[in-house]
Amino acid sequence: MLYHLTEYLQSIFGHWSGAGLMQYISFRAIIAFVIALLTSMWFGKYFINLLRRKHISETQRDEKTDPFNTKKVGVPTMGGIVIIVAILTAVLLIGKLTNVYMLLMIATTLILGLLGFLDDYIKTFRHNKDGLNGWFKIFGQVMLGLIVGLTLRYSPVSVINETVEVKIENNTEVVYKSPDVKSTRTTIPFVKNHNANYANLFSWLGEPYKYWAGWIVFIMMIVFVVAAVSNGANLNDGMDGMCAGNSAFIGIALLILSYVSGSVVWADYFDVMYIPGSEELVVFLGAFVGSLIGFLWYNTYPAQIFMGDTGSLTIGGIIAVCACIIHKELLLPILCGVFLMESVSVIGQRFFYKWGKRKGVHQRLWKRTPLHDHYRTSLEQVQNLDPGSSVLFKGSKDLHHENKITIRFWLVTILLATFTILTLKIR
Repeated sequence: MLYHLTEYLQSIFGHWSGAGLMQYISFRAIIAFVIALLTSMWFGKYFINLLRRKHISETQRDEKTDPFNTKKVGVPTMGGIVIIVAILTAVLLIGKLTNVYMLLMIATTLILGLLGFLDDYIKTFRHNKDGLNGWFKIFGQVMLGLIVGLTLRYSPVSVINETVEVKIENNTEVVYKSPDVKSTRTTIPFVKNHNANYANLFSWLGEPYKYWAGWIVFIMMIVFVVAAVSNGANLNDGMDGMCAGNSAFIGIALLILSYVSGSVVWADYFDVMYIPGSEELVVFLGAFVGSLIGFLWYNTYPAQIFMGDTGSLTIGGIIAVCACIIHKELLLPILCGVFLMESVSVIGQRFFYKWGKRKGVHQRLWKRTPLHDHYRTSLEQVQNLDPGSSVLFKGSKDLHHENKITIRFWLVTILLATFTILTLKIR
């Protein structure tokens, strides 16, 4: 709103001191970060007090299931509402609301926020620990993926320039760009010719069918990425500050990638595809990171509020959609490596356990899943819960407090985020 108000006032009164600042992406991203951070901290306190007065909380593990006797009964949930309010407050004030990518990110926040809220509502108010039916979650994620994919396909302003080159000619900066095109190209890491085209998988179909098939695959990839990352973030949300901290570092890496993709100078320097308009994602991601850091004020150990599925599903969806918009979805297995490990640990545990039952034995890959729970669970606890079961990866006998596990997972994410940025030059 402030961005558009400034533009309107300039059209009436001409240029005035300070108005030009709103044209700078870096300035608006910093302001969005600060607004989201302060909103998250202020509204978070109000929201926690409100939930406590209403006795709205989620029954979490108690001293019987935690080796460190950490009691988490009666802690308010649905804290994802704080994150969503902080993000939307900042982007509605500072963002360019006519930008198609900004609108997609706002739609992502609202759609997955609503999906997560319904899940938390059923768990909290109807006392159904299973929450929203899994198929409804998948349906919502698929619909969001289709909305994003079809928008990228049919929006006239959603184009890329595969190559850009900035030269100095007669003391003037001249930009040479390849034509604006609709493309299914994506960035692949560690490869010198780093752009792959989904359409090339169907070269045998000939023109123009290979492009149609390429777009179908690209849209299906977006649907898969949205579902995978949002569910991975949901699984990662099991310890105080875990998901919010990891997602903040991931958001910073995506902010850098978006800034590079939306700048002709940096796109030329790193030799990546230039995506006009994607620089507005930097403003959104500034708000995203600010809201998460503000939320950590109340979510770090011992947590005063949990984000719930309202937060975790929304966070994962934002990360996934942003990566797809800038055609960096194939970097997500590196960038979101922690989410990937959590998901693989759960899937592997289920398959391994069912395979063992068919053989008449109880066996596990890990002591507990998602993976972060493995490091605070003893073999004695496993035997008590599942007598006669064996564990393939027992790990160390030393158990770790969740605070230590959370910080170590943060450190892993920082390393993965740094490595993701380095892939721009490591080819």
